[in-house]
Amino acid sequence: MAERIFVGTHKGLFELARSGGAWDVAATQFLGDPVSSVLAEPDGAVYAALDLGHFGAKLWRREPEAGAWRELGVPAFPPKPANDGDDPHPWSLGKIWSLEPGGVAGRLWVGTMPGGLFRSDDGGESWSLNEALWRMPERRQWTGVAGGAQPGIHSVLVDPRDPADIRIGVSTAGVWASADAGASWRLINRGMYAEYMPPERREDPIVQDVHRLARCAAFPETVWCQHHNGVFRSTDSGKNWHEITAIRPSKFGFAVAAHPRDPDTAWFVPAVKDEKRIPVDGKVVVARTRDGGKSFEMLRSGLPQRHAYDLVLRHALDVDASGRMLAFGSSSGGLWISEDGGDSWTMPEIRLPPILTVRFSAA
Repeated sequence: MAERIFVGTHKGLFELARSGGAWDVAATQFLGDPVSSVLAEPDGAVYAALDLGHFGAKLWRREPEAGAWRELGVPAFPPKPANDGDDPHPWSLGKIWSLEPGGVAGRLWVGTMPGGLFRSDDGGESWSLNEALWRMPERRQWTGVAGGAQPGIHSVLVDPRDPADIRIGVSTAGVWASADAGASWRLINRGMYAEYMPPERREDPIVQDVHRLARCAAFPETVWCQHHNGVFRSTDSGKNWHEITAIRPSKFGFAVAAHPRDPDTAWFVPAVKDEKRIPVDGKVVVARTRDGGKSFEMLRSGLPQRHAYDLVLRHALDVDASGRMLAFGSSSGGLWISEDGGDSWTMPEIRLPPILTVRFSAA
């Protein structure tokens, strides 16, 4: 099982390790700075993206074997053409929202606000914009996150058998697929619906508010989706989606984690949707299915069950490569860890800033 957990928060990056049989903070970095994305590579390298607002996005890499941190260049958009005034979205980097390995040594994918997808083939030393996606006429129909001006790419799934086979999740514009390393794209939202839209646009594929995607590494055809108004599952790499109606205590949430070896097992953290965005009845629970979504267990052991209002954001739940260890953090700074697949949870004796992202080490 993983020996390190990286927790990105509104006020820095916290690295947790076992100490005397318990989890504790082993190192802190970038204190005071929002950490929007984290990636720990199998070779020991760690990447951290910072969202510094007025000062822009930053990207840092820690060399393998706990070496020094080094700042890298961030992805950059080309100048906006003078005759492209009808594009409603900015042509400048807002923040790095997702950071994922590309399945090839040195390759990384970055999803950004405002909806840009970037690729590096040299470990983040240089970046290229995926022009095919950015130049699609449909991109102009993408809407902003939570009503804002910028859409964002929050999920990048690379098929471990074929690094050219990619799925991305866009908020709020659904799931897009490429079979040729990003040279072309297609929208794959068949079976999803948007209950917040007028009836005539309920099944419009480009208005689907996908919150997060997760894929089973051993069976990549199985993809799970936490949507704004439900949970969906695909067993054909996203070509067709089927709603999972058995989830309890609600179908709304942001985070999902897929078991790396069992395609029928996944975890969610439900909440009350829309203007509330708090746990149902003030109780933090994790919903786990082990039969492909036919039924769910409500996992509560070790989680707060009274006046708990912790919201778990889309990147704040992770599962390690064993499928036994999970961790999630909340917008209230709570962090919980399970080493038995979610049956029981413990909370380290720490109090963190609001948590944006949780990642296990891959080494």
